[in-house]
This record gives sequence, C-alpha cells and structure tokens, in this order.
Amino acid sequence: MKRGEKNSLLTFKVHEEIELLAFIMKAMNGLSRNRAKALLVNRLVLVDNIITTHALTKLRPGQVVQLDRSKQKMSFKSNDLGVVYEDPYLLVIDKRAGLLSMSNNTRQQTVQNVLNRYLEKGGSRCTSHLVHRLDRDTSGLMVYAKDVMTQRSLIEGWQQLVTDRRYVALVSGELEKPKGVIQSWLTEDKHFVTHSSPVNNGGKFAVTHYNVLRSANGYSLVELDLETGRKNQIRVHLSDMGHPIVGDFKYGSSDESLQRLGLHAYLLAFRHPVTGKYMRFETPVPDSFERMLRKSNND
Repeated sequence: MKRGEKNSLLTFKVHEEIELLAFIMKAMNGLSRNRAKALLVNRLVLVDNIITTHALTKLRPGQVVQLDRSKQKMSFKSNDLGVVYEDPYLLVIDKRAGLLSMSNNTRQQTVQNVLNRYLEKGGSRCTSHLVHRLDRDTSGLMVYAKDVMTQRSLIEGWQQLVTDRRYVALVSGELEKPKGVIQSWLTEDKHFVTHSSPVNNGGKFAVTHYNVLRSANGYSLVELDLETGRKNQIRVHLSDMGHPIVGDFKYGSSDESLQRLGLHAYLLAFRHPVTGKYMRFETPVPDSFERMLRKSNND
C-alpha cells in the first residue's frame, strides 16, 4: 500500500482484497483496533472520496482510502435534522416537520443555516446549496450540495438521476381501494392555494400512485409515489379522494391530534452526480404516525 499526503489527507492505495478496519490498522503501522474504529466513527475515513463508517466494508485493489487526521470533525448534533449521509460533494439529511428548507433571512432557523454552521465549525470551506424542497411542515429526506457545480448537476439531471422517491402520509379514514392512481391538473391561485381539476384547465398535469400500508382507529397509513412533482401535489390529491392528510388544515383536515402535518418523505434513491454510484436511503415512519394507528379507541 502506497502512502501520500495532500491537503491534510493521508492517502493510501489498496493492493489487495481486505476489510476497511484491517486496512486502516495495517496502513497506520499497527494502529490499535479501538483507535481505528474511532477514525470511522468520527467520519474521518474516505473510500474513493466518500466518507465511510462501516468497519467491514470490503475493499478492492485499485481503490483509494484517505484518512483525515488534521482535525477532529465535528459530530453533528441538532434537534432540527439529522445527517444521514455525507461525502465531499453532498449531504443527505432527514429534517423535522416545521423547519424551512431555506430562507433569505440568515438568522432564521432553516435546514440550510443549520448545515452551514455545521460545515463551518468542522473547518470546511464548503457551504450547503439547496437541490429540492420539502414543505415547512413535511419531514423527511432531502439532498443538499456542497458546491454550485454539484448543485447544478443534481438540479438539471434530477429526473434522470432520481430512481425512486416515496412518501408516507397519515390520512383520515379508510380508503375505498388499497391502491390506485390519482391524476388531475393543478393550478395555484393568488393566495397560494392549489386547486385541482379533472379536466385540463391550463394547469400542470399531476399523477400520484398510492398504496395503503395499513388502517386502524379511523386512520390510514398510505405510501405515495410521485410520477410528477408538482407543488402540494400529494396534499391536494389525497384531499380530492376525501381523505385529507391529518393536520393539513389548508386542504380539508380538521384533525389536530397529530400536532403536525402527517406527511414524511421516507425513501430517496438516486445516482450520485459525480461518482455515478447508486445510493438509496430510507427513514422509519415517524413514531407519532405509528402511535395514532395504535391508539386505543378508548383513549
């Protein structure tokens, strides 16, 4: 294995099939297992430019491993979001409901401002760049780029790069059919309310595929797969069916019991715009959704 140093990174080339933890210990001249694990836990190890934390990752000849020992990276702590994945080009995050994706007000708590503070404290010269939005009251997976070129590649190639993107919604009542397709034309009025029409009214055509996962206690947990990505598409289409999302007072719900909008972006799969690697991320159904489905009728 060959060792080099550039931009504060120790660089090693892999010449044999080996697990990552064993490679680190060998490359660092007998580094202890615990110290090698600490490098992984603290996100200081990159394999082919991607931060890797799994000790048993299989390495192949020709791959490049880099160890960042110049600084201790900041462990990410926030009540507003979690970092699901990070590499030198992008971040995949899981945001809470009630948090804006971005704002022109740099003092306002937004995903972008939280990420920028995290990157700055970690000594990075990068800043976060919005790729796509979630409504303030929707939780779930989002992608932020670390530079303008990666952002542009993701935005311009979004339809080709994203292979799967799904949501779960907690809705009122039990749907008549366990699965189906909703389609209509959507227009937004001057009050920023989206209206749906079954016939072409000059709006944008929208298609939503739905699948009921389970129903209980007067609620249904529904999986949504968007064929098109229109503003408020899921919220309006479920309202069209007579089963508004719990907590969606704008589009027909009067149920305050969840104390948030019952919509979560739980699955995202895409091709990395730089490395070409297939990436798939999934987050659990929010506990609050599950509690509503388990709630006793006597509660």
